[in-house]
Amino acid sequence: MQRRKWIPLALLRKLLISAIGCIAFVALFSVRIHIVPSSKDQRFNDKISTAQDLHSWTRELAPPHLSKAPLSTPKLSGTRGYLDYQKLWKPPSNRGFLPCTKPTPKYTTPTESRGYLLVHTNGGLNQMRSGICDMVAVARIINATLVIPELDKRSFWQDTSNFSDVFDEEHFMNSLANDVKIIKKLPNDLVNETKVVKQFISWSGMDYYENEIASLWEEYQVIRASKSDSRLANNNLPPDIQKLRCRACYEALRFSPHIEQLGKLLVERMRSFGPYIALHLRYEKDMLAFSGCTHDLSLVEAEELRMIRENISYWKIKEIDPIEQRSKGLCPLTPKEVGIFLTALGYPSTTPIYIAAGEIYGGESHMAELCSRYPLLMSKEKLASIEELEPFSNHASQMAALDYIVSIESDVFIPSYSGNMAKAVEGHRRFLGRGRTISPDKKALVRLFDKLEQGLMTEGKKLSNRIIDLHRRRLGSPRKRKGPISGTKGMERFRSEETFYANPLPDCLCRTEPPPPPLNTSHIV
Repeated sequence: MQRRKWIPLALLRKLLISAIGCIAFVALFSVRIHIVPSSKDQRFNDKISTAQDLHSWTRELAPPHLSKAPLSTPKLSGTRGYLDYQKLWKPPSNRGFLPCTKPTPKYTTPTESRGYLLVHTNGGLNQMRSGICDMVAVARIINATLVIPELDKRSFWQDTSNFSDVFDEEHFMNSLANDVKIIKKLPNDLVNETKVVKQFISWSGMDYYENEIASLWEEYQVIRASKSDSRLANNNLPPDIQKLRCRACYEALRFSPHIEQLGKLLVERMRSFGPYIALHLRYEKDMLAFSGCTHDLSLVEAEELRMIRENISYWKIKEIDPIEQRSKGLCPLTPKEVGIFLTALGYPSTTPIYIAAGEIYGGESHMAELCSRYPLLMSKEKLASIEELEPFSNHASQMAALDYIVSIESDVFIPSYSGNMAKAVEGHRRFLGRGRTISPDKKALVRLFDKLEQGLMTEGKKLSNRIIDLHRRRLGSPRKRKGPISGTKGMERFRSEETFYANPLPDCLCRTEPPPPPLNTSHIV
């Protein structure tokens, strides 16, 4: 009887041992499979810039849609993931503000045109973009037929693109049909007519255009605007003119289909890595030469930039004190400084970052420290194949348009310099209520970075808290557009205002519900 009981127990013990062994074997096999990637994935991983491979951050990658995600990316699940999302990625509240661009009831369709407005835009993509939108409004004010604007082909970038290469021309014309009459070319019988060429006064209001400019119709049928940037006031314009500017900028001025297609594809490929930052790293030759900023550059590099500034005739200011510029917060952050800034804000080294920029001045030598902190640096050149980018090569405006699309769609947008693209993207994201935008306080940051260099401060919790406190309220949440700086006069007063396209509130964003109660923002970067 005793023996009969023992046999089943022995068999049960053997079965349990066998089961445990099987479970252990399967678990070991599963871990093995997870750790060892396929040769295809390994080849893709090998192309990613890492701290040990700093000289390849611009190298083309196999597009992410052709392989699995190559590196671990931010995980947002669980309690810690929720806290990280709140701290690093959560968009600011729109506080009930939504786009409101419809004209008022008294707005009418355009009456019979008094003449034709030709426009020569100037500057880079975003400077031209805002100028085009202003010229739509000017055409409405002076009752002109707008001829499709001519893009700048003589700027620093020497881009030969026409309007239809960068923007969807038909959509632009059709979208504004009830606002302004737009034609593609000047009628043949007026091509050789005498035209008056005017450089409209910067930041002008209704009186200037309704009186001084409109009076030119008495003698001329064609007015040619020699420049388009900042020719219309930011404030104190009729509501319908302000709303028209927004309809032109955010609804009518769409990129051409081939740009939109690749731009959306780049966004999808960035999304394959998880939530991402679009970093407008304005550390390019033209910006450094124009601004006179030479911090962390060699004497040879500083002299090269000085000579560029000296030789470009339409850059008016030639002698610039780089130390003074930097102390005033007028210089772009260097790649090294951006790395310190992102680390202090709490973004981990696995954060995917899209570099929205052209060629970085100095290349790898100036990117090394940023790469060492954030190996997952992406760009259009890395995300797209050579064949995909080939139609855009040698066309700076079209390449900048791709960066614009990826920046608009990013979870976080951070500009290293508050130039035309930074303002345009920030304003567009405000209008759409999309993501958070962190605008670095460069003047305050420079003082902290100098203390680091002097050994008076070290990276860590103290620096992080200082930088987080500085930027707690700089997340792009809805607020009224800032007026001129107190005490400024003349043109400097207009120049000190926040630009219309950086913040279209209150003109094109309206509150649809009562404001929410104040939030506890202690957890927000």
